[in-house]
Amino acid sequence: MIPPIAKLLIPATISFIVGIILSPVLTHYLYKFKAWKKVGGKVALDGSEANEFNRLHGHGETKTPRMGGIVVWGSMFITTVGIALGARIFHYSQIAQLDFLTRSETWIPFFALMVGAVVGFVSDILDITFGGKGLALSKRLLIVFFLSAFIGWWFYAKLGVTAVDIPFANPFEIGVLIIPLFIFVSLCLYASGVIDGIDGLSGGVFASIFASYTIIAFAEGQFELAAFCATVVGGLLAFLWFNIPPARFYMSETGTMGITLAIAVVAFMSDNLVGGIGIAVLPIIGALLVATVVSNMLQVVWKRFFGKKLFRIAPLHHHFEAIGWPGTKVVMRYWVLSVIFAFAGVILALSVL
Repeated sequence: MIPPIAKLLIPATISFIVGIILSPVLTHYLYKFKAWKKVGGKVALDGSEANEFNRLHGHGETKTPRMGGIVVWGSMFITTVGIALGARIFHYSQIAQLDFLTRSETWIPFFALMVGAVVGFVSDILDITFGGKGLALSKRLLIVFFLSAFIGWWFYAKLGVTAVDIPFANPFEIGVLIIPLFIFVSLCLYASGVIDGIDGLSGGVFASIFASYTIIAFAEGQFELAAFCATVVGGLLAFLWFNIPPARFYMSETGTMGITLAIAVVAFMSDNLVGGIGIAVLPIIGALLVATVVSNMLQVVWKRFFGKKLFRIAPLHHHFEAIGWPGTKVVMRYWVLSVIFAFAGVILALSVL
């Protein structure tokens, strides 16, 4: 009998190894087909030219391939499906004990991650093919909206989730409003995907978040969900191995869309459904994602009402670059903060179990 902790560590290790093997192959083809933007630079949220960003990163966008997120979801997919197929072929072997793809815990996050990855992949293909004009933001938001509406409905209608657990208090009943809440959380998390803006930044932050929910799910007895999160961590660490400066590739939409949607699902799976507080601790564990979204919002509002920018550039991590911090310093400090917030969120989550 394989101990529960091994059901986390073995898939995570396999995912990491698969990602390490996959990355050089992917890199070869990304460079061979020049899978980067043909025209560098971005426009600001208000439609004006993003001069500060283009000064800092516009040139690099035409030399570094996109779609590095394939390493994350590719290694996770190969590991998950490989173990599941092995379990069905060798029913009574130890492989079967490692199978964590179950309807009760992991079908929904697996579905969300893969659908987001495919949509993001299509957007990236369009981005590198048509001169930086990928799938329009409005269309991507619409896809996230409808996908999260469906998953939110599933939580409400199929799983009977009608409340959000509050730390040290009774569950807060919201009934059918659980659906718009899930939509809101998903859209906010997707908006935070722009944290994929400096070499090594997104991989470290996302790895800390999924590692946190690995611990939380394991403590709640959701061993399959914990294994899913750990497998994603393995893929993220493999991606990070090749994304540290100088990055071999960027995560881009095919990584961030699937990852952020999966975070939303995991947070709800580890909440009222099992008597945990997965949603309440999300703003703590994902504090840097919150800072990313809030800084963008503040920048838009400040320019709208005061006629000038609050930050040199938004989101916040680029502001630090603009005032003179080297990108590596920003990344290292974000990693430190992500670990601190992760520990704080995990400690709070475990204290109520």
